Amino acid sequence: MKFKVIEGGRGQVARVEVCPEAGCGPSRDDVRREAARRLDASGYHTSRIREFATGAPMPGALRYLSLQLDFVAEALSRLDPIPLDFRSDAYWPAFS
Repeated sequence: MKFKVIEGGRGQVARVEVCPEAGCGPSRDDVRREAARRLDASGYHTSRIREFATGAPMPGALRYLSLQLDFVAEALSRLDPIPLDFRSDAYWPAFS
């Protein structure tokens, strides 16, 4: 599989090798890090801190998103093998 990486206006071809050996794909920690990244990007932590500081409850949608992300991370990490495209938006819930 080849991807074209553009750096400084000039294209270079980068070769991405698919892992042929068992056990060298994504790990459970990789899935957990992706879930944490998505939770951080949603603004959950800022809202949680605001809730502790002011007493105003965080939006229910953010609480629900946190539960959904935990569920998806747990489900993906139990798959054997974990899909190589586990970072795809198709697997993860969107904040609405």
